[in-house]
Amino acid sequence: MRYPHIVLSVTASLCAVIGITSCHTGAGDAAGKAPSIPTAKVAVAQRGNMATAVTLVGQFQPYQVVDVHPKVSGYMEKINVDIGDIVHTGEVLAILDVPELRAQLRQSAYALKQSKEAVARAQQEINRAVALNYALHAESVRLDNAAATQPGLIAQQELDDARAKDLDSQAQIEAATAAMAAAQQHEAAAQADFERYTALENYTYVTAPFDGVVIWRYADTGALIQGGTNTNDSALPIVRVSQSGLLRLRFPVPENDVRTIHIGDVVPVRVDATNHMYYGKVIRFTRSVNFETRTMETEIDIKNPDLTLTPGMYADANLPLDTQKNVITVPISALVMNGDQQTVYLVDKTNHVHVRNVTLGLRGQFLAAVLSGLNVGDRVIDGGQEKYQEGELVEPRIISTSASETTQQTGGMIDMRKEEAVTDASLAPN
Repeated sequence: MRYPHIVLSVTASLCAVIGITSCHTGAGDAAGKAPSIPTAKVAVAQRGNMATAVTLVGQFQPYQVVDVHPKVSGYMEKINVDIGDIVHTGEVLAILDVPELRAQLRQSAYALKQSKEAVARAQQEINRAVALNYALHAESVRLDNAAATQPGLIAQQELDDARAKDLDSQAQIEAATAAMAAAQQHEAAAQADFERYTALENYTYVTAPFDGVVIWRYADTGALIQGGTNTNDSALPIVRVSQSGLLRLRFPVPENDVRTIHIGDVVPVRVDATNHMYYGKVIRFTRSVNFETRTMETEIDIKNPDLTLTPGMYADANLPLDTQKNVITVPISALVMNGDQQTVYLVDKTNHVHVRNVTLGLRGQFLAAVLSGLNVGDRVIDGGQEKYQEGELVEPRIISTSASETTQQTGGMIDMRKEEAVTDASLAPN
C-alpha cells in the first residue's frame, strides 16, 4: 500500500511550513522590541505681564450738586432757566424784586455822600485853623523879638494877648484834626453800609456757581422766595444745579482688595448705556471699611465734556489689583505639584527631560509667573508629565502660548474684547 508514503510527505510539508512561519515570527518580535522616542508637547517660557483685576459695578454721581438759594428774600421777578438747561459760571439764573432793599441802598448812598461832604468841611476847617495859627504865631514871635530888643517898648499885656491867640489857634488845629478823624470814621461806616446794601442788591441777581446742568426748578415768576440765611426749614431753593462735566464713579471695593487700591491707578470703565469704554483715575477713597458690607467706598473721576454720561447711570469698573510686569510666564498646565514644591519638566537642548523646582508669582487662569527656576526660552512639557522620567529622551513638539494674562477675580461684567470698537482714546488720561 502507498498510504504511508503520502502521510510522510504531508507531515514533512507541514513541518517545513511551520518552520518557516516560526522563523518569520521571531524576526518580527525582534524588530518590535527596537527602542522608540516618545513625543512631548512643550511650551516656551516667555517674558510677559501678569495681572489680576476685579470688575465692580458703580454708579455715576455728579461732581457737585448745589441747591441754589438767594441771599435775600424777595419776589421772583424773572427766572431764566428750566430743567435740563446747561448753565455756566456766573450766568444769571433768576432776578428777585426787593423794593425795600433798593430804598435802603439809596439811603446808604445819600449817607455816604453826606459823610464825604463832612470830611471835606473838616478838611477846610483844618486848613483855616492852620492859616490862622500861622499868622498869629508869626505876630507873637515879632512882638517877642521887639520886646527883647527894646525892653518896655511893648506892653506886657499885648505880649500876653499875642501868645494866648497863638496857643488858641494851635488848639483850633487840634480840634479841627479831631473833627476830621470823626468825619472820616463816619465816612468809613457809611461806605461799609453802602457796600453791604450794594452786595445785597447784587444778591437779587442769582447766578450759577459753576458750569453745570439745571436738574430741578422749584420756583416760578411772582413767587415769594426766602433768603438762604433764613432758618425756616421750609424755604425752597430756586433751582438745583449739577456739575456733570466731570463725574464721580463711586463703587465699593471688597475688604480683601483694599490693600491694592492706589491713588492714580488708571481704571477702564465700560458703560453699557452708551456702549463706550472710558478711562479714569482713582482719585479718592474713604480709607475706612464699612462694618456691615465689609467694603470701602472708592471714587474715580471720569471726564464728560459732551455730557454723554448722565448721573445715575451704572458702569462696570475693571479695577487693577496685583500686577507683575516683565516676568517669565509659562502655562498653568506645565506646573506639577511635588509635595509642597512646584516643579516643571524641563526639556534641555539635547531633548532630555529634567525635573526642576520653580518659585511662582501671580497665577492666572491660563498662565503663571515664574520668579525663579527658569530662563526665557526654556522649554517645559505642557501636560501629561506623569508619562516622562528624569533624563528621558523625548521628541519635543512646540505649542504656541500667550505671554501675558489679566485675570478677573470675579465674574467680570466688562467684555474687554469690545474695547477696540468702542474706546474713545481722547478721554484716556495722560
